[in-house]
Amino acid sequence: MGGDHGPSVTIPAAISFVKREPEAELILVGLEEVIRAELKKHKADGHPRLSLVHASEHIMMDDPLEVALRRKKDSSMRVAIELVRDGNAQASVSAGNTAALMAVSRYVLKTMAGVDRPAICSILPNQEGGPTYMLDLGANVDCEPHHLHQFAIMGSVLVSAMEGIARPSIGLLNVGTEDIKGNDLVKQTAKLLQADHERGALNFYGNVEGNDIFKGTTDLVVCDGFVGNVTLKAVEGLARFVKNVMSAEFRRNPLTMLGALIASGALKAISNRLNPSRYNGASLLGLRGLVFKSHGGADAYSFEWAIRRAFDAAKNDVQAHLSSKIADLMPRRAGSPA
Repeated sequence: MGGDHGPSVTIPAAISFVKREPEAELILVGLEEVIRAELKKHKADGHPRLSLVHASEHIMMDDPLEVALRRKKDSSMRVAIELVRDGNAQASVSAGNTAALMAVSRYVLKTMAGVDRPAICSILPNQEGGPTYMLDLGANVDCEPHHLHQFAIMGSVLVSAMEGIARPSIGLLNVGTEDIKGNDLVKQTAKLLQADHERGALNFYGNVEGNDIFKGTTDLVVCDGFVGNVTLKAVEGLARFVKNVMSAEFRRNPLTMLGALIASGALKAISNRLNPSRYNGASLLGLRGLVFKSHGGADAYSFEWAIRRAFDAAKNDVQAHLSSKIADLMPRRAGSPA
């Protein structure tokens, strides 16, 4: 029910995904009459792998946290997350209010042992042809060094499970690669990660800069949520800006239109590779269950990619990997419960 467009986007995306993926079973959570009407509109009301769970409320994009947590206890967001908690679903996907999704997920599922704060992790393309994982992308704008340390551990386990890399390389986002550069947060985090590297727990590459994200210098890039969210939004904006500029220039006159026709195959490949929609779907790491966040403004094509991310994580048993490995890697701080 969430996002800027609600069921008019999420239902077509769900229908398309189950048609492409024969192993998938999707539970559609929300206002029953609205969902049934959308399914009927797309001639999918009797699909055997699409089931429906009614929720009488839904959280609006501008609802404050107090409303999401205390007043709307039968919201579609909460009911969906409770399905994960109770083992009736392997993952939950939402395009709704990010702050509400994080708060409700943390309240219903709780965090893993040793994890102070969940973090938002997603992927970006790189010139090596693979993804660069990055976190945190907006869940935690004010962090301490041990928070970034935890993010690195969680992200490393996720990359290992999803990409089959035994020891993913970790880069710490900074204003320069030299050890003397950066603020106290980055410098203190680097010491924690270097200590893990020296004892063989993590594969810490060192400091990386913004351009390293797209070079593919490391498998994982770690930063606080403020920096991560600004970076992500800037990258998405640039990608759409470049696409719009190229489209306008190729339509400028008959000669450029002819050039576009000749290069249409390459242009289509470039567009597909750099399309931000193909990288939609961020995981909320550190919870006792899989929850994925789609962009609120996602169209059906983009939201289907968020479903794909959640499906792949469930299929690769990411939650089990996270639970076992994070327990081994996460340091115990003084005063923390066993």
